[in-house]
Amino acid sequence: MQNTPQQQTISRRSLLAVGGLTAVGTVGLAGPAAAQPPGDAPVDTPEAALARLTEGNRRFVRGHGRHPHQSPRDIRELANGQDPFAIVVGCADSRVPPEVLFDQGLGDLFDNRVAGNIVDTIMLGSIEYAVEHFAPPVLVVLGHERCGAVSAAVEVIESGGHAPGAIGAIVEALRPVVEPLIGGPGDVVEAAVRANVLAQARHLTEASEIVREKVHAGDLAIVGARYDLDTGRVVLLD
Repeated sequence: MQNTPQQQTISRRSLLAVGGLTAVGTVGLAGPAAAQPPGDAPVDTPEAALARLTEGNRRFVRGHGRHPHQSPRDIRELANGQDPFAIVVGCADSRVPPEVLFDQGLGDLFDNRVAGNIVDTIMLGSIEYAVEHFAPPVLVVLGHERCGAVSAAVEVIESGGHAPGAIGAIVEALRPVVEPLIGGPGDVVEAAVRANVLAQARHLTEASEIVREKVHAGDLAIVGARYDLDTGRVVLLD
């Protein structure tokens, strides 16, 4: 099946085969699901990778974390190399560490974290390195509820003011996403959080030939997701 980069960015309807995903409402990764593959089962497809993340988030929400791959033996085994099954682009917020939210461990996730989960040139280089060297089948752009970087951008734009120091660079990076939403209906910060996740996901294929080629070949799928600070749940975004 030939997909455009935008089509290959996974939507909830294209992943019904993954346990825990339904086509009704916003998809909850921590919702009821069929049995998942074992945590150490081979992960070589987007569906398998998301199934592992799904089950891990479910365990985290229920307080039944396995905390895999965190023993002294794992440390020794991973010292000579890594083979992460997923790339995560996330926010630097201290409440949103991917390994904890998805109940994963050392060597499982290739994390890239910065305030506002913004994919700039340096971030893109890090992602391309992981895509080229480890070939994980899924890349998750993970935003979160009440993001401080997004809130700062909204505040500065609404007030016409300026952010102090280098924080202004974060605001300016978010401005193209946030500014069109100012004055719109509902919670502007929430709308901007969601819009930013999807914008960063699109940017990955638009800005990177390396990522785009993997997506076109069907070797990599890009997923936008949102973490709920109040419940611990991760949901996919269309």
